[in-house]
Amino acid sequence: MPITTEDRLREIYGPATGRAVSKQTDHIDHHCRAFIAASPFLLIATSDGTHLDVSPKGDLPGFVVVEDDKHLLIPDWPGNSRIDGLCNILEHPRIGLIFLIPTVRETLRVNGGATIHDAPELPAKCAIKDRLPLTVIRVAVEEVFLHCAKSLLRSKMWRPETWPDARPVPSMGEMIRDHAGGNGEIESDDAMIARYVDGLAAEGRS
Repeated sequence: MPITTEDRLREIYGPATGRAVSKQTDHIDHHCRAFIAASPFLLIATSDGTHLDVSPKGDLPGFVVVEDDKHLLIPDWPGNSRIDGLCNILEHPRIGLIFLIPTVRETLRVNGGATIHDAPELPAKCAIKDRLPLTVIRVAVEEVFLHCAKSLLRSKMWRPETWPDARPVPSMGEMIRDHAGGNGEIESDDAMIARYVDGLAAEGRS
């Protein structure tokens, strides 16, 4: 039987107490600013009210701009144009973020409301070499807290000695070919990387 009530979950886990509760804040303080400034990677969770999506975003550390203590700006650059997360925000403007920093065992979680902007003033704040992102997600911060290190300690994520010596899964080209139900030519890793490099160059990245 699946668990269907919070009461049953609390019987198993007990109440949240102490620092697990008191560490939550409603704004970006100096510690959170430093964490975001050092983070080159985050995960964005969105929903249209029915379906869920988690999207990775990465760039140079500090690519997410702290506009003020209550607002973040997340640039969105050209990609595969699925825009699942952006469409979700249009339907259900709630967002959850997890920021990661290589070698740092803790993560930073941010929850709030989200809007999408393309008027020049907000993309200009996220410009790279005078190039603007296509849109910017503006997050109105409601909840902020540091998440403990247990998941990254368990996974040994930042311990190079635990990393595989070789890629443990087939190439991206092979997996996409199979997922798409095709029997055609597999795009090589070299061709795929060259395509990525061309796309980044179009954004003004070296």
